[in-house]
Amino acid sequence: MNSLTVKTASFDVDAQKSFTPLCPDELPVTGGDQIGGELNFMASLGSLRVGSKDAHSPHAPWVVAQHSQMLQPTGLEHADVTWVSHCVPGTEGFGLLDELPTPYDYDYFVWKGVEPDLHPYGACYHDLHGKLSTGVIEYLRSRDVQQVIVGGLALDFCVKTTALQLAAAGFKVIVHLPACRAISEEGATQAIQDMLQAGIAVAATREATAQWASA
Repeated sequence: MNSLTVKTASFDVDAQKSFTPLCPDELPVTGGDQIGGELNFMASLGSLRVGSKDAHSPHAPWVVAQHSQMLQPTGLEHADVTWVSHCVPGTEGFGLLDELPTPYDYDYFVWKGVEPDLHPYGACYHDLHGKLSTGVIEYLRSRDVQQVIVGGLALDFCVKTTALQLAAAGFKVIVHLPACRAISEEGATQAIQDMLQAGIAVAATREATAQWASA
């Protein structure tokens, strides 16, 4: 395909089983296992499909044993709060939802959080300062992409941060809410507000997303 014809990409952010009820001991987001079809719909609107995965060590310094110990400050520069172990390579939770392509079948794919002391949320940088690029912004620019449709898990952390990073890089960003689930209702509300303030289009239906994408 002539790269000059590529204007829109879809971005599946961390659509992994770890963030679904399929892995109840990790970070099960209610309804997280139900978004595969909506992510595939997003891909139908774009010429390129990119994706990301968390890839974490079970021995990372931010790992805690119980859910009740989560979201506490770590004192680490690039891993702000504690989480239970999740998305460990080789486990069921590391895998993408069954409806999705394999990482190899994406046009570009990011693995993040591999370094034990780096726990980024956004898929565009390996650190929390925006210093170490994952290359996805550069890839999209090299393919003349102008807008990116974003979905995945979870809305209030990795999806929001990725969308904000893409918007800051100059892309028109559309978040397809049916392809997202949030850890908390309060987090979802705040995420939507933050994204709207950054000029990101937040679409609640397929029709709205398609309309934004063609605008």
